[in-house]
Amino acid sequence: MRERNFLLVILSLGMLLTACHSKPVKETPAQPKDFDFDAVKGIKYTEVKRRFSNGLSFDTTGFQQEPSWIVQFQSKDTILAYDPGKKIMQGFHLHHDHKDVYNFAKEWFRFKLISKDSLVFQRLQVSKKEIAADIRSDVNMTFYSNEYIEKKLHTEPALLQRPSKADTLFIREMVDRANRNPGNRDSVFAGRQIAQLSSKSEMATVTFQSSVDPMNGRTKAYDYLYPRYKVVIQRAYKDFAYEFNVIADEKGKLRMSWFYTNLPEFKETRKKVLEGITSIYLQNLLKVTPGSTLGIPHASEITVIVTGKKANK
Repeated sequence: MRERNFLLVILSLGMLLTACHSKPVKETPAQPKDFDFDAVKGIKYTEVKRRFSNGLSFDTTGFQQEPSWIVQFQSKDTILAYDPGKKIMQGFHLHHDHKDVYNFAKEWFRFKLISKDSLVFQRLQVSKKEIAADIRSDVNMTFYSNEYIEKKLHTEPALLQRPSKADTLFIREMVDRANRNPGNRDSVFAGRQIAQLSSKSEMATVTFQSSVDPMNGRTKAYDYLYPRYKVVIQRAYKDFAYEFNVIADEKGKLRMSWFYTNLPEFKETRKKVLEGITSIYLQNLLKVTPGSTLGIPHASEITVIVTGKKANK
C-alpha cells in the first residue's frame, strides 16, 4: 500500500515536465472554449488555493498541494510567471495546443476559467502526447486578481492560502489513525514538519540529507515526504553501516520499520540487529522531535543511514 502511494507521489511531483509541442496532446473530444485574453491583459493574479478534485489540499501520504504561482497575461501568446529564485516576473510563450489545453513554463494546463477577477487552471500530467487520466492530473489551481483580493475581499493572499477546515478534519482523522498504529508503516504519513533528529551525546553526529534535485523532478516536497538523516556513532560495539527506515511516534519514540535485503535467509537476523541499533543507539543518543502536520504531532517514517565506528584500542 505504502509503496503504491510512494509511486503515485513521485509521478504527481513531476514539476519540471517538458514536452514537444509539434503534435497535439491526445484526449477525448470536447468543445473548445473561447477565452478573451485581451480582457485580462496586464492583470496580475496570485494563486490562492490548489486542491485535488475532492476539495482537499492533502493526500493520504501527507503530500500538500501548496498555492505559489503568480501570473500575468501579456498577450494571446505570452504570459509572465513569478520566478521565486530570481524574484522577477519571467516571460514564457503561451502555447495553445488544442481546445482548452495550454502549455507554459514547461507545464501543461487546462484553462477552465479566465475572468478579470479570477482564473482556474487544471494542472495536467502529459506523457507521450497523452493526458494522464488519474491523480497526476487531479489538481485544480485557483487564482484571484490582486485588485480583487485587496479591494473586494479586503484581505491578503497569505490568509486565503491557508488550509481549509476540510483539510484540518482530514488531517485529524489521519493523525488519529497514525497514532493508534505507530508500528504499522501503512498507517503513518509524512509530517509536513518533519521529525527532527539531533544529537544529545558526543558519541553521535546527525546530518540531514536533502533529496531535492530539480533537474530530475525532485522538488522541495521530497524533503518532507521522504526525510533522510545520516547518523555516525563513535565507540560502537563494532564497525557497521546500515540504511533503514524508522518510525518516530507522536511522543518521540523510535521503532525500526523497514529495510531492504536481497538475502531473505538472513532477514530475521538483520531485523534483530537493526532493532537493537534503533533501541540502544538511536533512542538513547538522539533527541527526537516528532513530525507534525497543521501543528498536530503524529507518527511518521524517516530513513536513517547509520554508521558505527568501533573504538580504537
